[in-house]
Amino acid sequence: MDTVLCLHNAVVLTGFSTMPNCAVYIKKDKIADVYNESRFQQKQFSSHVQMIDMQGAYIAPGFIDTHIHGIGGYSTDEAETQSILKMSEILPSYGVTSFIPTIITAPEKILIKRIKAIVAAIGKEKGARVLGIHLEGPFLSPEKIGGQEADGLSSVDLNYLKRIIKAGKGHIINMTLAPELKHIRELALKCMEAGIVLQAGHTNATYEQIIEGMQAGIFHATHMFNAMRPMHHREPGTVGAILTHPEISCEIIGDGIHVHPDLIRLLTQCKQPTQLVLITDSLKYTKAQIPSDIDLYCQKCFKRKSDDVIMGSCITMLDGFQNLLKFGVRLERAIQMATSNPARIMHQNGIGSIIPSYDADLIVLDKNFNLKMTMIKGKFLKL
Repeated sequence: MDTVLCLHNAVVLTGFSTMPNCAVYIKKDKIADVYNESRFQQKQFSSHVQMIDMQGAYIAPGFIDTHIHGIGGYSTDEAETQSILKMSEILPSYGVTSFIPTIITAPEKILIKRIKAIVAAIGKEKGARVLGIHLEGPFLSPEKIGGQEADGLSSVDLNYLKRIIKAGKGHIINMTLAPELKHIRELALKCMEAGIVLQAGHTNATYEQIIEGMQAGIFHATHMFNAMRPMHHREPGTVGAILTHPEISCEIIGDGIHVHPDLIRLLTQCKQPTQLVLITDSLKYTKAQIPSDIDLYCQKCFKRKSDDVIMGSCITMLDGFQNLLKFGVRLERAIQMATSNPARIMHQNGIGSIIPSYDADLIVLDKNFNLKMTMIKGKFLKL
C-alpha cells in the first residue's frame, strides 16, 4: 500500500512562513496538503492514514546544500561514484535531503573523471539526492585561488568547456568563475545555453567587471566575502557590487569563522530574504579523522599547515542553521536560506518548500532545533 501519513500538532516552517498548530498530509512521496488547526479538526481521515502526533515539534523542508565537497571521510576529490553515494547516506543525519557535490580545480583528466563519477551516482542514492554538479572552477583568478590548486586553473577555453559539458551529460547545475577573465563573456553565454547557473567567485573583479558579468548572466556569488576582491570606498570591488545590487544573490558559509557573525547580520540587512543561501563548503574530513597536514581551526573550519590558508568548513547544514539562529538571524529567514532559496536559485522545481505537490523531503526539529527525523520522498530515514 502507498505511504499515507498525516504529521499533525506541529509548527510548520514552510520555507517562506511559519504556521503554528498545523498538519502535513503526505501521499506516496508528495506533500498532498497542509492543514491549519481548524481545517485539520474538520477533516475526516480514512482508516489507512497513519496519524503521527508531532507534539509541537517543527516540521521544515529538508536542507539543500549547493556547495559541499565532502563529509565523513568521502569527497568528490576521490573521483569515485561510491564516495558520492556514501556522502548521500551520511547527509540525512544532518538534515540534508538533497545536495550538489562540488568539484574543485584540477587538471582536465582528473576533473572529467570527477564529473563522470558524480553523473554515475545520480539515481542510485540511498539517502540525500544528488541534484547535479557544481564546478568551482576551472576558470578562476590565480590571485584569489584560496585553498584550491593552481595546476587546475585554466584561461577561458570554449573547447575545454564543451568537453566539460559533454562529460556532465546535462547534470552540471552551477559553475563558479571569475568574471574578469578575458573572453569570459563568450564562455558565460555558452554556459547559459546549457542551463548552468553562473556564480562569481575566486575572483579579483572590480566593481565594473562584476556589473559587466551581470550582463552575461552572472547573478549569484560563491561564498560571499571569501576569495573575492574586498570593498574599498573608492573602488567598491566584488563585495561592494554584490552588496549594492539586489539582483545578485550569494552563498554564505555559516561557520562564523569564514565570515564574522556581525557581517552575516549585515548581509541579511543588505540583501532581500530571497537572495541568501546557506552553504557548508565542507570537506572530506568533516565528521571524520583529520590528517596530519591539516589543522582544525576553531573547531569549525580547516587550515592548511603549510601556509595557514583557511580552506573549507567542517560544519554541517544543521550546524550552519543553528549558528544562524545564534547569530541573530530570524528563524523563518534561516530556514529560507537553507531550503527554498537554494532550490529556487538553482532552478530545482518541486523541492525546498512545504507546498502541495512538492516532494515530501522534510525534517523534524525539536524546540531547541535539534534534528529528530529526516524524511526523503515520504520515507523516514534512520539517523
